[in-house]
Amino acid sequence: MKLHDFCTKFQHSIVFLIEVLLYASCLATFFLMFSIDNPEIIVMSRTAAVTLSTFVIVLILLTFMYGKYDVGRRRWGQVALTVSITVIFTDLVTYLELSIMKTNEANNTTFRLENFGILFCVFAIQILLIMLLSRAGEEFYFWINPKEKCLIITEDMNGSERIAAAMSSFEKKYEVSGIISYKDPGLESAMVAADTIVLYDLPVKDRTDIVDFCYQNLKNIYFNPSIADILEQNSHSVIMDDISLFSTRYHMITFEERLVKRFMDTIISLMALIITSPVILISAICIKKHDGGSVFFRQKRATVHGKVFEIIKFRTMKENVENFSSTEGDDRITRVGRVLRKYRIDELPQFVNILKGDMSLVGPRPEMLENVEDYEKDLPEFRYRLRMKAGLTGLAQIYGKYNTSSRDKLMLDLMYIENYSLIRDIQLLFQTVLVLFKAEDSTEAFKVSDKNEQR
Repeated sequence: MKLHDFCTKFQHSIVFLIEVLLYASCLATFFLMFSIDNPEIIVMSRTAAVTLSTFVIVLILLTFMYGKYDVGRRRWGQVALTVSITVIFTDLVTYLELSIMKTNEANNTTFRLENFGILFCVFAIQILLIMLLSRAGEEFYFWINPKEKCLIITEDMNGSERIAAAMSSFEKKYEVSGIISYKDPGLESAMVAADTIVLYDLPVKDRTDIVDFCYQNLKNIYFNPSIADILEQNSHSVIMDDISLFSTRYHMITFEERLVKRFMDTIISLMALIITSPVILISAICIKKHDGGSVFFRQKRATVHGKVFEIIKFRTMKENVENFSSTEGDDRITRVGRVLRKYRIDELPQFVNILKGDMSLVGPRPEMLENVEDYEKDLPEFRYRLRMKAGLTGLAQIYGKYNTSSRDKLMLDLMYIENYSLIRDIQLLFQTVLVLFKAEDSTEAFKVSDKNEQR
């Protein structure tokens, strides 16, 4: 058996072994480096057992929060970033636990943190290992798996450019072989020649027929969801006499969930305001010093059940300018404002809104009233996102951009609402950290030519 054939046959096992090697090497780095000052953590001892348990448990929990080593599905840089954040936070918790364990009569009679220098060396070695093994995993995956020929089937040929650009951006995974109308007489032969079929904005009946063809011919399928698709996600099978049905019930947050959610909002927003107070103070000084104008920007936004509240943000635009969504190269944004937007610092004052109860930590993005009216004209279902209180972060805020289309915002927000759970809220709060590393997306604005379309 040739090496390539062997690796193809056992590729999932090999990728899993690379993942195990990555996490094991990070664990070994932590323990070997800290054993310089703490030799008891690499021998049979209570300190070693507790420290090892802490590292493993926290690593598993954070892997659930941030995502696993899924090379091939994401770019190696994204994989390396999420794994690095997971491992670094695991290091910090284990480092704190080890410092606490060392506080006793035999070692330190008072609490003190372990050697910072060793911790930074651990970070550096682990990040290097993660980058190397993430890149190695990706190279192995695409050595085994050639590019997939991707056919985009659509109703509107002009409106398919965005999905084509998105698929083409994964240049190692997909090769867009063509864009074709679902009415084209050569559709079937084009699908036979493709590996992956993307169904974009198709009528339900035609999409069903194409899905049936793909299933018969073992084709991979991507499709953008309708509202019905999202509602059906949580369906469960029911047998009525001898009739098979799917049941989907209206999802409404319970009273207990509201209480816990509000408690989390109050505690975390208060802590966040205290922790970020130096950043808030410096930002306020910079805004005031730059042009002498007001520090804060206030604007009416819509939240649950259409209730209107006044959102508070740092002012990032010149004062007394026309109020509409930012455009590409927008000269209304100040130099200080660009920095604040890039790192999402302009949104820190919204913790005050959360503390007051106007907003939640996690929820649909609070939209401008003008935008809501515009969106609902073309997309009446946009009002469904007002079933839950607006949030500082959420699916649309993490995975979307400032210029994400109204339809895509709606789908992301509905996915959050229909799949709501407190665990999901916690997961999204952790994932919000990743937004800081996507700074270029934070400032990407509407193109002037299609601003009205996006709004």
